[in-house]
Amino acid sequence: MNEQALLKNIRNPDASDITVYEKSGGYTGLRKALGTCSPDEVIEKVKSSGLRGRGGAGFPTGMKWSFVPKDSGKPHYLCCNADEGEPGTFKDRLLMERDPHQLVEGMIIAAYAINSNIAYVYIRGEYFLSISRVEEAIAAAYAAGYLGKNILGSDFSLDMYIHKGAGAYICGEETALLESIEGKRGQPKLKPPFPAVAGLYQCPTVVNNVETFACLPHIFRRGVDWFTSIGPADAPGPKLFCLSGHLNKPGVYELPMDISLGDLLENYGRGARTGKFKAAIPGGVSAPMIPSSGFDVQMDFSSLAAVDSMLGSAGVIALDETASIPSVARRTTEFFSHESCGKCAPCREGLTWAAKILRRIEAGDGLPDDPAQLEVLCGGIFGLTFCALGDGAAWALRATLKHFPHEYEALIKNRSIPA
Repeated sequence: MNEQALLKNIRNPDASDITVYEKSGGYTGLRKALGTCSPDEVIEKVKSSGLRGRGGAGFPTGMKWSFVPKDSGKPHYLCCNADEGEPGTFKDRLLMERDPHQLVEGMIIAAYAINSNIAYVYIRGEYFLSISRVEEAIAAAYAAGYLGKNILGSDFSLDMYIHKGAGAYICGEETALLESIEGKRGQPKLKPPFPAVAGLYQCPTVVNNVETFACLPHIFRRGVDWFTSIGPADAPGPKLFCLSGHLNKPGVYELPMDISLGDLLENYGRGARTGKFKAAIPGGVSAPMIPSSGFDVQMDFSSLAAVDSMLGSAGVIALDETASIPSVARRTTEFFSHESCGKCAPCREGLTWAAKILRRIEAGDGLPDDPAQLEVLCGGIFGLTFCALGDGAAWALRATLKHFPHEYEALIKNRSIPA
């Protein structure tokens, strides 16, 4: 796939201007959606496209929307999860800073589909330029008649607001995000009920990611057939991959999901800085790492799941032969321990304990049974918490123990890892 869609206007310094966006086809998808489709038809079209959530879970977007009840008697809310806090992930920031109208247009289409008249963009508080650009885009959309009352002469009205996050990684979890918008402590809630039934203010709510919304204008402007022609059948459409770490050309790349991890790192990341990779984390630090021997895996949801990893946020972190895997494990575990909301004891206490053991190993004071103890801790966390933070932390740590046990053994026995 050579033609860019999501990143088409990224290099244009004026792309955030609404007139520039309109000249490149912007808001054509919205006009088609409102002018030719009912809300139910919009949902069916998104279902037909096969679009899956781009924030981590990969849940079918149209199916998610269809769970919103038709006769609840309550207002419906739409929320954009732009709280991009996963280390190794920076694609949503790029979209918001360089081409924010893609997000705004996509959210209007989604709001129309679920009969929502109020939408929130929950943006990571540290993303100052993103906040500014999205604010400007929303104001311009109001002025052009794409937001407000009777959009484009239709019976549909929508108001859109920005909510700034306060730096908590846990608010990337959808129920914690909704709690934060309500002014409460950002902590996950037990599901079910799911947000589609009882979300913001206990009303039906849909939460999608920035990249997911950005796909929608292209589906309605270019057509479902165009979207499904890209990538594998069970994961169609363009995908943004964030490349960082020990490689020669980091950045954000728009590619189909049938590319292999090895091709992504070698042909787009231009290879390892030291000449040879040791491993890579395929989807942000909560995704279990894959050793270089497994780089032939295809970068789609099901293929990565088959090798006990996940696409997640598609934040690919490359590790060359200079990387100490126990050190990587220590840093990621400390991150999760610090960002745990503390609600669940397995996550709160287990990650604190795991980080302590990893610091001991890295300092050269590890004990022979420390790797086994870490395995026990992972087993006491995984599947026993309200949200996926603990699961991701335990899963990622387990992968380092599985694929690189010799590095732990060397640090414990010799206080160093052989070159």
